[in-house]
Amino acid sequence: MRASDCRTARLSAGMAAVIVSLAIGRAASAQLMIIGNDEKVGFGENMAPITREPGHDTVSILDISQPATPRIVATMPLPNTIVGPPTNLAITPHQDLALVANSLTPGEGGKLVPDDKVYVIDLKANPPAVIGTVTAGKQASGMAISPDGTLALVANRADGSISVLSISGKDVKLSDTLSLGTAADNVSAVAFTADGKRALAAKFGANRVALLTVDGNKVTYDKRDLPTGINTYNIVTTPDGKLAITADTGGGGSSDGNVDTVSVIDMQADPVRVIDHITVGDSPEGLAISPKGDLVVTVEARGSNQPSTSWYAHPAGAVTALRVNGKTVTRVGEVNVGRLPEGAVFSPDGSYLYVGNFIDQDLSVLKVDGDKLTDTGQRFKLPGHPASMRAGPQ
Repeated sequence: MRASDCRTARLSAGMAAVIVSLAIGRAASAQLMIIGNDEKVGFGENMAPITREPGHDTVSILDISQPATPRIVATMPLPNTIVGPPTNLAITPHQDLALVANSLTPGEGGKLVPDDKVYVIDLKANPPAVIGTVTAGKQASGMAISPDGTLALVANRADGSISVLSISGKDVKLSDTLSLGTAADNVSAVAFTADGKRALAAKFGANRVALLTVDGNKVTYDKRDLPTGINTYNIVTTPDGKLAITADTGGGGSSDGNVDTVSVIDMQADPVRVIDHITVGDSPEGLAISPKGDLVVTVEARGSNQPSTSWYAHPAGAVTALRVNGKTVTRVGEVNVGRLPEGAVFSPDGSYLYVGNFIDQDLSVLKVDGDKLTDTGQRFKLPGHPASMRAGPQ
């Protein structure tokens, strides 16, 4: 669960339509990134949790085809939340649609309660627009879209299941619901393998990863879970299909001043198995892999959302870099970013990494040189607080 108290960029009171930040006419070759901005949850004085008036959440769409100079294409009002992994949205491989899941919504007395909505955005429309809503499971959270763009999987945290969505053109429908256990398993994130024949689901509450088989539009649970680290929260797979890597947040999924881990899964072994654990920093919620497949990063809160009186409070979050060489994953460095970093996205060529800083309401822009990350010093301001971010493919 993540929040902030940073100054918000308020949308005008009468806003009812999409706000276009720059001219929409973009080249067909544009590479897009989508960011969910949660304006409901925040921190007050000395990081005391607060809840703001609902109805001001937005989704921003950025063009990152010029990696050093990302630009906002559009920002639209759309409910979403930071309560959940920073992977509750996704873009199809052809970049024609985006899906955004909303895990929680204000209920009676303003209390946040589980939601089940997945919004469908037409990225080819001018301006981009919401064209549909799909009902998934309770507290729809992390999601992934298959490499061929025909399926989406949505992790439902509050009922221990995966929703299977079929995608045909601009038509997105619920085709199946797959039980992976109980609500206590807290299924938080999901990822496809590069060939689209398998998927893996992170079971936060069970400290495990569920193995799924994908055959066309049919997804089945193999009834086999792999033991990973404590509170497995996020997951990625390598482009060559050899490995899956999880972020294990520990401490109930929030900063607690202790180091945490990533787990390495050998997808070519028979049977598939966990082959390594690597120590990273405190609360590695965000997780991203370079399109080159040679670098994985964890995005760590490291106490940057804690009161100054806390022994593990820190003025900045951090990104840890992990080199991938075949089936060997090695920690190679780290760099500080902003306060309460959440999601991360690599540029299409892997030369830049963008990290969403929730409290600071901006992106840290890092240069990638091999396995070395360098802070460019550039901070890209956003019209809201970035709770989640994705590009394609997943």
